[in-house]
Amino acid sequence: MTLPDFLTRDEYGFVRIAGHRIGFHHVIRLYKAGRSAEDVAHKFPTLARPLIETVLTFCQENLDDVEAYSAWQQQDYERLAASHPPSPAVLEIRRRLAARGTPVPE
Repeated sequence: MTLPDFLTRDEYGFVRIAGHRIGFHHVIRLYKAGRSAEDVAHKFPTLARPLIETVLTFCQENLDDVEAYSAWQQQDYERLAASHPPSPAVLEIRRRLAARGTPVPE
């Protein structure tokens, strides 16, 4: 995917909104969930509304590339999560939730 000037890619392939620490995939997830530019602005108040609209337009115009990046990002997240077992604290929280009958996320 060729990036416009409002997106930047680091040496690991992670794409961010230029000048921010906000990952492009965070905006993609909101976009895919049907959120509006106003919703994204509420979630990320440091992003200017015109920039958000530009990013969302880019998503619409480059859907195949955006989907491919989103899938790569999800696979990378799953790979990293699998390589780091949950801490004892997380295991204890899961045990307590299960004991209460609360659904426990993996």
